[in-house]
Amino acid sequence: MVRNVLFIMADQLRWDYLGCAGHPHLRTPNIDALAARGLRFTQAFVQGPVCGASRMSTYTGRYVSSHGSMWNFVPLSVGQKTLGEHLRPHGVRCAVVGKTHVEADLEGARRLGLDAAQGAGLLAMEGGFEPFERDDGIWPPGFKVEGNRYCDYLRARGHGGDNPWHDHANSALGDQGELLSGWEMRWAGRPARVPAQDSETPYMTRRAMDFIAEQGERPWVLHLSYIKPHWPYVAPAPYHAMYSAGDVLPAQRTEAERQNAHPVVQGFRQTEPSRSFSRDEVRATVIPTYMGLITQIDDELGRLFAFLRERGLDRETLIVFTSDHGDYLGDHWLGEKELFHDTIVKVPLIVVDPRAEADATRGTACDQLVEAIDLVPTFLEALGLPAAPEWLEGRSLQPLLHGRSEAAPREAVFSENSYAFRDEVRLPSGQPVDACQMTMVRTRRWKYIDYQGLPPQLFDLAQDPGEFEDLGRSEAHAGVRAEMAARLFAWLRARKRFPTIRHEDIEQWNRREVKAGIQIGHW
Repeated sequence: MVRNVLFIMADQLRWDYLGCAGHPHLRTPNIDALAARGLRFTQAFVQGPVCGASRMSTYTGRYVSSHGSMWNFVPLSVGQKTLGEHLRPHGVRCAVVGKTHVEADLEGARRLGLDAAQGAGLLAMEGGFEPFERDDGIWPPGFKVEGNRYCDYLRARGHGGDNPWHDHANSALGDQGELLSGWEMRWAGRPARVPAQDSETPYMTRRAMDFIAEQGERPWVLHLSYIKPHWPYVAPAPYHAMYSAGDVLPAQRTEAERQNAHPVVQGFRQTEPSRSFSRDEVRATVIPTYMGLITQIDDELGRLFAFLRERGLDRETLIVFTSDHGDYLGDHWLGEKELFHDTIVKVPLIVVDPRAEADATRGTACDQLVEAIDLVPTFLEALGLPAAPEWLEGRSLQPLLHGRSEAAPREAVFSENSYAFRDEVRLPSGQPVDACQMTMVRTRRWKYIDYQGLPPQLFDLAQDPGEFEDLGRSEAHAGVRAEMAARLFAWLRARKRFPTIRHEDIEQWNRREVKAGIQIGHW
């Protein structure tokens, strides 16, 4: 029986930066053990290659075009129904510890007369999650942080100042005692000023344990959402020195892909993260710390999993481990995220179902195409709750978890973004802000990316799994592009446009009219 769901997300964690995914140097024994207890999905994709859009799709079970929160800091409409709203009417507490990136729809709250500070209004502004310990992090230097529990914790531990998140947890000290800001990647090899137990990852893990202990026997869904290994790339000792430049894998990039590059890709290569990560010195400095932050998450998850076992909760809790997107780290001459290489849109996904029905797939890997929007329907089915097909655009993973073949396996996955928010990209393109949409459709063989008003991109994943050769303007592949464009158009036609009426109500409408005596057009 599944009574609870532990939904773990790391921010900006690449799919290939885990031991169980084949990384030759990275040590993640607890996540590897999780994979040995569950099913590891090797072809899982997010619906947006940037934090906000990706997470809003994961939380709503809907594509970006459907929920409308197209980028970071774009409010999630109060009209969208999220995981918490599906759970709460059935007595399941749904809370978050860590980051969500939900931007409150304050205009919508005012329009509806909602009190955004409490009750249903607060939950709507938090994307349906009870903010047990909501903390998105990212407090810039010089910012005075007030009302933040993690910063208050740091001050109580002797790490004082207006912004202890930056000045202590995400910065180092120089040889003369000067502050070395974590926002400057050159200092990534220095240890954070706080000891490991006071850094963000252990703090959030302890708060997750607090929530679980407080909940007792009542059912719960907890979203434990780590801010790391997202930048600033700063790790406390000993994690800052756990890996070295010798552990850094070569960048996946070619000189040829820089020639005659797609204008949008070329624009992203002009951003500061891309220019920095194109330098070997930067990669050799930053990536070992990125790896150390991942191992710190793994260590903390080991403590959390032991906590569950000690209380017998592992036998009744569905555990999910995933990420919201990857990190280029210099691949394709790019830094950060936002485009559609598998480096970014493919993410780790491990699901541990404690029920005996999942024993057949335990410790195996599944190569079916799946999407992040599949998680909400998976949670609902595992908990025995209604599926809400009028809202949800994903499909439950439970058949795959239980070793049953799907009647119609997914043939393609989709992801969307807008480059309107990046001047280095939008201004050279000459596109207005409402014409900067880019949409990916990926099958097992092909990846096609549509850009409004600009040429598409096309990659043959069978012949070019590294995605180095763009066939978007190849005359020989015009037919493939036409086929992929048609697939994209068919997907757009299939969006859930009528989420406020249940399918069974639509099916019964004519019968209700007749029963009510409505005789439209009667002679």
